[in-house]
Amino acid sequence: MGNRFQVEDRFAGGAQYIDGHLRPGTSGQSHTVIDPATGDEVLTYELASTADVDDAVAAAKRAFPGWSGATPGERSDALHKLAAVLAEQAEDFAYAESLQCGKPIKLSTEFDVPGTIDNTAFFAGAARHLQGQAAAEYSGDHTSYVRREAIGVVGSIAPWNYPLQMAAWKILPAIAAGNTIVLKPAELTPLTSLMFAQAAKDAGLPDGVINIVNGAGREAGEHLVGHPDVVMTSFTGSTAVGKRVAEIATATVKRLHLELGGKAPFLVFDDADLEAAAHGAVAASLINTGQDCTAATRAYVQRPLHDAFVARVAELMESIRLGDPFAPTTDLGPLVSHAQRDRVAGFVERARGYATVVTGGEIPGGDLAQGAYYRPTLIAGAAQDSEVVQSEIFGPVLVVLPFDTDDEGLALANDTPYGLAASAWSRDLYRANRATREIKAGCVWVNDHIPIISEMPHGGYKASGFGKDMSTYSFEEYTQVKHVMYDNTAVAEKDWHRTIFGDRP
Repeated sequence: MGNRFQVEDRFAGGAQYIDGHLRPGTSGQSHTVIDPATGDEVLTYELASTADVDDAVAAAKRAFPGWSGATPGERSDALHKLAAVLAEQAEDFAYAESLQCGKPIKLSTEFDVPGTIDNTAFFAGAARHLQGQAAAEYSGDHTSYVRREAIGVVGSIAPWNYPLQMAAWKILPAIAAGNTIVLKPAELTPLTSLMFAQAAKDAGLPDGVINIVNGAGREAGEHLVGHPDVVMTSFTGSTAVGKRVAEIATATVKRLHLELGGKAPFLVFDDADLEAAAHGAVAASLINTGQDCTAATRAYVQRPLHDAFVARVAELMESIRLGDPFAPTTDLGPLVSHAQRDRVAGFVERARGYATVVTGGEIPGGDLAQGAYYRPTLIAGAAQDSEVVQSEIFGPVLVVLPFDTDDEGLALANDTPYGLAASAWSRDLYRANRATREIKAGCVWVNDHIPIISEMPHGGYKASGFGKDMSTYSFEEYTQVKHVMYDNTAVAEKDWHRTIFGDRP
């Protein structure tokens, strides 16, 4: 697949991608990408300064008239070519994603990379369908229609948990709609965002349409959000940082799209298929080592099934294989960093004072000791208002709580500040339907948890933010709706003028 030296060679020009070219950052500070599975250095690069951000925004601004003026068909063709380039380079993308994140290669190969290719192909088609409302004579004397127009330069910030997919989610709807973009990935995981921009150039997209700046959040990120030539900000990350982004963006009256934290409930009614629910809970809580804002984190299980559910989930968690992310048999890789692992371990250690750690709760030794590994962890007996139930842990930790009545279960599911995703498990159509109506979340699965598709929107309620990624709904974020109205009468003195001046005859 490749090795560290190929990574260094590929980014020898620097880790800033501005106006179609790699170049080094000019902040005077460097950052080292670490392989979280081994602790080895992967790439050291110079961080972006505010001047680099200015250059990236200027490049995007120069590219905007030409790109926004291209026909939908031309933009569609460019994105179809990009999808083909991504498919050709799929192995390299999977390698780089696993190297910088610690993802098991089977996850990168079967989820992250094909999902990104599919998303690109979807927006290639969607670019031809940026339609407004059909023309009609709503007033009787005028013909009205609606235009959807690109809004300008978008400044987006993506997180470290799904660097490739999050880059695509930010870039694709923006450029499909005719905008240009400057993306700031997380400093920890810059590789695949840069590769995505390079692939776009290989596919023939004009220089300046996609720009990548890798810098610190307080310097490069805040400068990007506050930049006067950036007309929209899209941010994915924690709710706390999202609040800061909102403060900066609203000060300059920017359009704002926020996809923030989550604490997804996994609601198991007493008629559910226990085996399906247990397998679903393990998969949904451990995907990406639990570093997923839609991951199942709070399992509420109706009391008749509670004990059996806990026992079966514990049994399945204990069968999970931790190991080298590049081994095909590895189920669970490390967390993205030792700091993140220690943060997760802190939640679990504090929980021991008020709950029971049923399984896991350990940093493994032996061959895994150098990596940021943490064993799959199941916690029971925590109170609803406890830290592990209310706070986003972002690790391989599932908390199980019992409930008695359906009313209680639904109330508990809604009892956090978040509302990004949820699932309900039941064989009863009416029970499941009620859950989909009453759970306050942007996505509610029934008898499954995690699958996403390009055609459907992703976004949250409450403290999980607002606005949508993926699907044609995302164009609501990235287009300006303009009403155009034509007079059809050719009459100079219109009847309504008399309400302003003159008398009626």
